[in-house]
Amino acid sequence: MDVMQAIKQRRSVRRYKPDPVKPEELQAVLEAARMAPSWANTQCWKFIVVRDSGTKAKLAATLSRNNPSTAAITEAPVVIAACAETGKAGFKRGEVCTDKGDWFMFDVGIAMQNLVLAAHSLGLGTVHVGLVDAKKAAEVLELPPGVVFVEMTPLGYPKEEPEVIPRKELSEIVFYEKYGQK
Repeated sequence: MDVMQAIKQRRSVRRYKPDPVKPEELQAVLEAARMAPSWANTQCWKFIVVRDSGTKAKLAATLSRNNPSTAAITEAPVVIAACAETGKAGFKRGEVCTDKGDWFMFDVGIAMQNLVLAAHSLGLGTVHVGLVDAKKAAEVLELPPGVVFVEMTPLGYPKEEPEVIPRKELSEIVFYEKYGQK
């Protein structure tokens, strides 16, 4: 599957078969995340692979009430939690260099997009899950000081094919030279 095909066909999957993810497929999606670009090549991301049903249940309990991905966290054979070392991305000589502050959200987002696209190309499903109590998730995962929880995704073989949700047309989101200029 080429990159454009993966981008256009990937969908958020919230229902999974119980079949275990093959070790080589798990390795491939983690490798895709590892290869993402990052601020000054700081590679601030850390990934925690969770297979234990008790830990997955505790992570599911950190999601917001009625979060549509709650069952996916407990049912998928694997959950990957994306975390970040703070104070690295977006910094130069220990000082923040951008008005956006710590850049870790950008870097982890890029790495996770690599991961979900690679997963899709292998026939695996994912969904970005970020509406979560990050402090509680960090406690569940026993994150050390200086490392924060960013998001997680279930990983497994889809039980069904999610419906296609329409995207905005380019004419609605792209301007030339100045904002609002078509």
